[in-house]
Amino acid sequence: MDKNSDIIKIEIIRILNENGKIRGTELAKRVIKKVGNEKIVYREISALVESGEIEKKIHSRSHIEYELINLYESVNNQLKDLHKEISITFEELGDFENISKEGKFSSHERLRTMIHLIHIVQSTDGIMKLLSYYPTFKKDKMFPQIKRKMDDCWELIMKNIAEQPEEDFLNKILENLRITQIDSKNVN
Repeated sequence: MDKNSDIIKIEIIRILNENGKIRGTELAKRVIKKVGNEKIVYREISALVESGEIEKKIHSRSHIEYELINLYESVNNQLKDLHKEISITFEELGDFENISKEGKFSSHERLRTMIHLIHIVQSTDGIMKLLSYYPTFKKDKMFPQIKRKMDDCWELIMKNIAEQPEEDFLNKILENLRITQIDSKNVN
């Protein structure tokens, strides 16, 4: 029962994160569609109101709205964490540039390091693409800052790859990043 109520709470907060304010009936209908039954969903909504995580605004008996209390802070904090992570990656790319110029890394070490950094940037890029579908994230002032930092990272990655002494460095990276081909016989 506890696990189920946690899942319902997470779904309620997710929906409120996506939409900002939402009518009570719409919120309940969407949560019920994903998890739980009506009685449990309304109980969890009330528990979240009582705990102060969400706010209930009564406009009339038939028009009740819910919203996260600190939606802006929550979104901004999540984006700040993402910005901090991509900034650290940017610094690591700068360190990579300096260390590879000094010749301290072998070819394999440079290859592994570059692939690792590319994976981090790709992952963050994927998260940003997902978040761009949510207006609350896209409207935050941190969103364009993270996008610019991502572009800077990609630019530095390409610069670092181009400066490597091995002619086939880019090809080796692409070989290691390439997704294996799916055999057409396995596709239904």
